[in-house]
Parts: sequence; C-alpha cells; structure tokens
Amino acid sequence: MPMKLVVTTPTEIAVDEEPVRYVRAEDSSGAFGIEPRHADLLTTLAICVVRWRDDRNVEHYVAVRGGVLRVREGKVVEIATREAVVNDDLGHLRSQVLSAMVKNVEAEQSARSGALRLEHAAIRQIYRYLRPLDRPVKTKPQE
Repeated sequence: MPMKLVVTTPTEIAVDEEPVRYVRAEDSSGAFGIEPRHADLLTTLAICVVRWRDDRNVEHYVAVRGGVLRVREGKVVEIATREAVVNDDLGHLRSQVLSAMVKNVEAEQSARSGALRLEHAAIRQIYRYLRPLDRPVKTKPQE
C-alpha cells in the first residue's frame, strides 16, 4: 500500500508524488521515518532535507525551511512549508539552497532597511506635528 507525498509552499506545490514507499524528515526531537500505514501524526519540522523513495526505490530530496508535517490514515504525507527546494542530486541541492539563502538574507535586510526608513519618517512627522514652530516657548514672569 504506497503513500502519497505532497509538499506545498504559499506559492506552489513543490512535490506531488505517488507512489512513495518511505519518507524521512526531522523535527525538534530528531529524524524519523514514515512508511505506509503509519499512525496519524502532526509535527513541526526543523529546517531539514526531507528524503523519500519512490516505487523504484530511487531516493529524492527536498530542502524545507521548517514547516508542518501531517500523516493522514497512513496513506498521505503532507508538508506545508515557507520554502522548498527540490532536487534529486544532494550535491546540487546544497548549492541551490545556499544561493537561495543568500538571496533571502539580502531581501530581508532590504525590507528591514525600508521599514526603518519609514519608522524614522513617521517619528519626524510626529515631531513636526507636536512642535509646528521651532521658536522657544515664552513664559510670563511671575508677579
């Protein structure tokens, strides 16, 4: 009784394969394997490489950036993740993941920089509103 493996990201279905004989993944407690008729399972994945074997016993790989893994009725393994990189060659997968990580770090730094500029502009605007004139406040002498 083979299983079906589905790996999804917010923008794509990275893997939709059937039949699958074995799936290996990793959560905070360590690595684990899933075979057909596995008990229902729900766990959060660490950043890891998920491996699976098809009906020809060929191993395939997908690198995931964390996520949630669910086993349903021992027939379907579903993984929802933020990012997934699929490759059947583990060496090429490593280089793909490293280049994707560099792009993501650059994008996150750019986003943080933009948010910081917006925050500074908002603070300047609030300051201008609270002190519309840059004149010193005159006080009356006490009588």
